[in-house]
Amino acid sequence: VKLVITCFSVLPHHLFYVTPIQKCQADLKSYLLNQTKNLFQGTEENGSSTPLKDTYTELYITEGGSGEVNNEHEVVELECKRSTSEEKKIHLNIFEPLSNGENRPQRVLTKGIAGIGKTVAVQKFTHDWAKGTTNQNIQFVFPFTFRDLNLIKDKKLSLVDLIDHYFKEVKDLKTEDYENSSILFIFDGLDESKFPLDFKKSQMCRSVTKTTTVDTLLTNLIKGKLLHKALVWITSRPAAASKIPPEFINRVTEVRGFNDVQKEEYFQKKINDEVVAQKILKHLQSKLVRSLYIMCHIPLFCWISATVLQSLLTDTPENELPKTVTEMYTHFLIIETKRKQQKDYEKGEPDKDLIMKLGKLAFEQLQEGNMIFNENDLEDYEIDLKQAAVYSGVCTQIIREEYGLHRQECYSFVHLSVQEFLAALFVLETFIDSGKNLLNRHLTFLSKKGEISIFLLHKNALNMALKSKYGQWDLFLRFLFGLSQDKNQKLLQQVFGFQGRHPQSNQETIKYIHKKIKKLSYTDMSINLFQCLNELGDQTLVEQVQTYQSSGDVSKISPSHWSALAFVLLVSGENLDVFDLKKYDMSDEVLERLVPYSETLRLWLNIEGQRKCFQQCQIILFFLFRLSDCNLTDRCCGCISSVLSLKSSGLEELDLSRNTLQDSGVELLSEGLKSPNCKLQRLRLIGCNLSERSCEALSSVLSSQSSTLKELDLRNNNLQDSGMKLLSAARKSPHCTLETLRSGHNYLYM
Repeated sequence: VKLVITCFSVLPHHLFYVTPIQKCQADLKSYLLNQTKNLFQGTEENGSSTPLKDTYTELYITEGGSGEVNNEHEVVELECKRSTSEEKKIHLNIFEPLSNGENRPQRVLTKGIAGIGKTVAVQKFTHDWAKGTTNQNIQFVFPFTFRDLNLIKDKKLSLVDLIDHYFKEVKDLKTEDYENSSILFIFDGLDESKFPLDFKKSQMCRSVTKTTTVDTLLTNLIKGKLLHKALVWITSRPAAASKIPPEFINRVTEVRGFNDVQKEEYFQKKINDEVVAQKILKHLQSKLVRSLYIMCHIPLFCWISATVLQSLLTDTPENELPKTVTEMYTHFLIIETKRKQQKDYEKGEPDKDLIMKLGKLAFEQLQEGNMIFNENDLEDYEIDLKQAAVYSGVCTQIIREEYGLHRQECYSFVHLSVQEFLAALFVLETFIDSGKNLLNRHLTFLSKKGEISIFLLHKNALNMALKSKYGQWDLFLRFLFGLSQDKNQKLLQQVFGFQGRHPQSNQETIKYIHKKIKKLSYTDMSINLFQCLNELGDQTLVEQVQTYQSSGDVSKISPSHWSALAFVLLVSGENLDVFDLKKYDMSDEVLERLVPYSETLRLWLNIEGQRKCFQQCQIILFFLFRLSDCNLTDRCCGCISSVLSLKSSGLEELDLSRNTLQDSGVELLSEGLKSPNCKLQRLRLIGCNLSERSCEALSSVLSSQSSTLKELDLRNNNLQDSGMKLLSAARKSPHCTLETLRSGHNYLYM
């Protein structure tokens, strides 16, 4: 022992010296480790806070393409494209190169629908870094949420001030430390941002000490102008991802959620009673509630389902268990109310009054895009703080210690979907009680019988959802329709004493939704409208498709029916008999509806891992490369080109023969053929009214480095000698992989 002490006593003093950077890093890690150690689902008060290491189920993150940001309408359970076997699973190593020679991405956008686990992924990433187990090549990680940043959006700060505002642990860092250190900025929840984020008009800012708006700091960080070496990670719902221009994103990833195996693991971990867990799974996997089981790939919905079904299974008949999303959330509200009552807090105002106040807060703040509130906000709505805290599952008190410019308590709903549910409940009950339509600020007209017609409210809500740029009213719409159902109305009357509307038909609303589905040219919103029909108990479009398909009378299939067919494939969980798609009345419009659906279906099969689903998707995929004699024009080629450009596209054969594609169509098609993601090997364009102009486009495809074509059939087209010379020259390119070329002159290259 003496020898050891002596040895250490003579070591140079500088070996024990900790630099200011090292101290800041250690303090930051300690702080973040403490902040991320527990995983919350719901609220801490209702016992849902558990150690992250004990409950974290890996949320796979897949590469979604470099810079490909889609402006999608968000549909909670179905707007989630699934990866194929060719996609690369990258877990949480989102800044690591995926192959040799690939540069490290500097700015990453991670997409995922509401409740899928984006924030949990950020928490796990931060926790592992703070613990020292991963990503140690990064010296500082600064995780921000747009919810927090919204609170100071009108402040003027420097980047150093902004960091010090949230992370006092690094207040001793100098300007040069920021310039020379490896730093990661995380911005979680882009969809909740209140910042304009105008990347074209934002002012330039390159100094970390320059005082400017928070919006300017954000745009310059993302553009790489401010701290150009820093890493940036942004998470967002898909609908809002387009707020960031694709040229500023190096990698797009997606949180995939739970597959079937992970769903079962979750319920077994969450529910100690194995018998009850199996009963829950049996209910969710049953044919009638298949869409709820699909929705369970969202971790938050798993938690709500476990909470509701575990409570109901003891005293509720199986046929009375929730079958729709709205029914599930209605029961969730009831269960949280019972929890409040069990705390003997019975001297306050009636449950209905408090729920309506919370609903008014939810709706009006949703209109403003607010998801987080302060004490003054609650007081404005006459919500007693004690009641709000006791009403733990509905309105949750969140204590956030914020250093620097702010230090206050903040409040939020347990999840945005709960806010949307309460907002829909408030709008509907206001309409029923007073006839006031909050969606257009006018009193509603009465029907001939003197009853308040709910169709006007439904119509306003549907049009509002269709006009919303980022699909932010889609789930609100679904809840509004679901709450209008007599079953949910009776539940609300029995438990809370809501007045309830007189039983009346929703047929006028259903007809209006059918009309809108027929007019929609894009698929994302039409899927949500099918879910709205499901909430209203209408399956007529789906049933018509099933009848036509089983009878073989396919002449009546319309474009809207193709949407219904895709919806059936997606939620049925059963096989449809393989049928001859050549019998269908094809057109450009049908193809434009079908292609995006087929991609969603095909990508979805991988996470669900179901052979049946795979077989269903193959029906559509089989159709995609046998499009000859389908009355198609050049209009369809852009749609097909987009499919060929997808990373998940596995098409190797495409037959477009005897369609009026013309040269303009081939030029559109060539863009997809030149994509590095294209896997096409055989292309047939027989009799498509092509000239030498098409040969110019195709020769550029054959000469491109990414060309994979081995067979090209151009017979019965007016290519002329000039066109064939262009193709012959391209054939000599070192990049050309073509083995067989057929033309109207019977040219043959082997």
